[in-house]
Amino acid sequence: MENKSLKLLLIKTVHTLVWIFFNGILFYLFYAVITDKIDIWVWICIALFAIEGLTLLIFENICPLTLVARKFSNSEKDNFDIFLPSWLARYNKLIYSLLLGLAILILVYRLIS
Repeated sequence: MENKSLKLLLIKTVHTLVWIFFNGILFYLFYAVITDKIDIWVWICIALFAIEGLTLLIFENICPLTLVARKFSNSEKDNFDIFLPSWLARYNKLIYSLLLGLAILILVYRLIS
């Protein structure tokens, strides 16, 4: 395997693991707000999403791992840098922003009721 391909494979693997990690955070956040078990972990989840959002803001809505992967690929595919189906890679930020927004709305409801 060529060096560029190996580096891209490593980036795709790390990027996918980060994506899985944030799915776990979102799952826990939904679990906590739906079951009304608001604890310190809920606030840690929100802080981690805030850090992710700030990172995307700083990098003009592009994941830094995508920028690094660009050095090793000229692919125009939406999923060139992550092990996801193309449609999910394309709409990932929209889907997860809506899910996070919904979780936060439920959290606000729980806090005021």
